[in-house]
Amino acid sequence: MTNPSSATPASTAGPGGGCPVGAGTGAVALGGPGFPTEPRELYRSMRRDHGPVVPVELPGGLPAWLVIGYRELHQVTSEGELFPRDVSLWNQWGNVPADWPLLPMVGTPMPSIYFTAGAEHRRHVAMVVPALEGADPFEIRRHCEQLADRLIDAVCTRGTADLVAEFAEPLPVLVLARLVGFPDDEGADIARVLKDLADGGPGAQQAHLRFGEHMRRLVAAKRARPGDDVTSRMLAHPEPFTDEEYALDLMAITAAGHLTTADWISNSTRLMLTEDQFADALSGGRHSVAEAMNEVLWEDGPTQILAGRWAARDTRLGGRNIARGDMLLLGLGAANADPHIRQQVGPSAVRSGQGGNSAHLAFSHGEYRCPFPAQEIAEVIARTGIEVLLDRLPDLELAVPADQLVRRPSAFLRGSTALPVRFTPVRTTGDAL
Repeated sequence: MTNPSSATPASTAGPGGGCPVGAGTGAVALGGPGFPTEPRELYRSMRRDHGPVVPVELPGGLPAWLVIGYRELHQVTSEGELFPRDVSLWNQWGNVPADWPLLPMVGTPMPSIYFTAGAEHRRHVAMVVPALEGADPFEIRRHCEQLADRLIDAVCTRGTADLVAEFAEPLPVLVLARLVGFPDDEGADIARVLKDLADGGPGAQQAHLRFGEHMRRLVAAKRARPGDDVTSRMLAHPEPFTDEEYALDLMAITAAGHLTTADWISNSTRLMLTEDQFADALSGGRHSVAEAMNEVLWEDGPTQILAGRWAARDTRLGGRNIARGDMLLLGLGAANADPHIRQQVGPSAVRSGQGGNSAHLAFSHGEYRCPFPAQEIAEVIARTGIEVLLDRLPDLELAVPADQLVRRPSAFLRGSTALPVRFTPVRTTGDAL
């Protein structure tokens, strides 16, 4: 990929003012052990030491600001002209190596719903959102039940499973693959591609290329033979887009919905297995499933940090001098823990499946937030998957002590690397009674 080379360098002011560049600025390394293990404690110390806008250092020594104040994050996401999601503004492009592991996540200027701003972004929204709205919730639930049963059938007779690798991670991408128009046999490879992409390791760049190849083949197939799927509805939109734009938008839809929904499933199930308050969900208490899912959005959200916004001009935010072109990372998890908002919503609104939902920032906020139809699709997949799991395996319990569960080593996405469980073996759906 090529990057803009005309951007100006970032401010080199010290920790009390400009962007954190180099040693001695007090910048927090965005990748330290505290992010996956004790994020709430880390966010508290950040708030104490730096306030609502924190100087951070990305891999390779690249500087950014992490916005952890609820009000400040609300301001950034509400003021699209001052803080657009326009990656071309970044003042660090001259320092970004071609193999930078976060490049697929941060993005480069490209004609996608996720990496465009202003009128161009709205043009993509006008095509993508109706295509998502066309997905029938009952059909989504049917796909999810069928695919969840298939995944459970693969483990149910042995009495043990890893709910992350064998259920929570594959389920959303298999459902999403069907919704966009892929045959089932391609879903498994797309799941592997997206996991490599989200991990941000050395295989991320290659995974991104494979991901694009899948989507370009799908666009060509649906152009030749349309069906009742998201891709075909996008292609039928009256305003023309290029095949590259269709493929990039499909990549954005699938990537945004896959691992976040997987982590929503696994984090909610983990909560039900480790906290007595939600234990009745394991014996058929459906309201507790909703409560656990809502609790996760507040306390253990799948997306902890979202990249990003870029300052369109020099400004101030949370007492900090923000230079034109500085990157701002959205600390969604930290903002949900901000004492200011927690005092307002109270613990009952956080814990209740019926209240507090509109205040959390788990889906971001503003013009670039997760589109509402995509939120609905994620909720149907997550809740249906959990309900099928609990119906099929009602005596689930952890196979290891809770303190031995390991979180994914990521500051951006919060999930478990594994969720080993045991249960009484049961028949597969195909077995005779």
